[in-house]
Amino acid sequence: MRGFVVRIVLAITRWRWVRWLFTKTRVGRRVALRFVAGESLDDAVAAAHRLGEAGVPVSLDHLGEHVTDLTSAEAARDDYLACLDRIAAEGLDANISVKLTQLGMGLDDDLCVRSLDALARRAHESGLTVTIDMEDSAHTAATLDIYELAQKAHGNLGVALQAYLRRTPEDLARVAPLAGHIRLCKGAYDEPAEIAFLSRKEVDAAFDDLCAALMAQPDAKPAIATHDDARIAVAIELAEPRDQPWEIQMLYGIRKSLQRALVADGHPLRVYVPYGDAWYPYLTRRMAERPANLWFFLRAVLGR
Repeated sequence: MRGFVVRIVLAITRWRWVRWLFTKTRVGRRVALRFVAGESLDDAVAAAHRLGEAGVPVSLDHLGEHVTDLTSAEAARDDYLACLDRIAAEGLDANISVKLTQLGMGLDDDLCVRSLDALARRAHESGLTVTIDMEDSAHTAATLDIYELAQKAHGNLGVALQAYLRRTPEDLARVAPLAGHIRLCKGAYDEPAEIAFLSRKEVDAAFDDLCAALMAQPDAKPAIATHDDARIAVAIELAEPRDQPWEIQMLYGIRKSLQRALVADGHPLRVYVPYGDAWYPYLTRRMAERPANLWFFLRAVLGR
């Protein structure tokens, strides 16, 4: 059922008029800004300051993926270098999250490796970290290869793993000893049944099993990325005997009251803060992950 819902929601968000509503109307852009900090680095820094004042660290994501030319890949790298410099200059409790196709993976893998190396070195200078976002399954193997290379060289990176992929237990066993932070999420791409679990029950079970395996790893830093109350409860229970750091991660603008409650209860929380003008693909995946977000948008369009 979950796979069916994801496919339907992604199909809807590809309709031309739906894209037009999001990207060209005042209401659509206003709703988008619930989930995206803004289009500039200044907007993201302002959001990071607000969250920091509430005791919440952030991960800044300059939105973009699947660049089609080397100039764009180099520009993305330079944008992230500027972001790291700004984090350091303003003393933000923050790291960065980056998609490797944004740095040229699949177009020029050598450029991607060099760019990630540059980001890791710049981050290391200020005691910061870099998280590699996971993309669709066609890029999983290459992403993990590049992560492993960079983590062994620098030691200040992390990577996201998607619970709905059938291969993820083996991937976790591979990357956990590298002593990076590992963001465990459910996954929001449209994948076939031979690659991914499609039902919500199966995905939830896989998520909980992976969470338990990750919490048992003394070298890795678990980052449990979910807005699901049951999954959060499981993670908190599994973390009780753990002496090493871990955190919950949630998305900017989603379930704000739950975020405040978690912080008030003393649970470690980081908020993923996206920014930039390439926000529509990100937004469509948030709709697919949680269809209630789509209903929120439609209510806003109808003025309800």
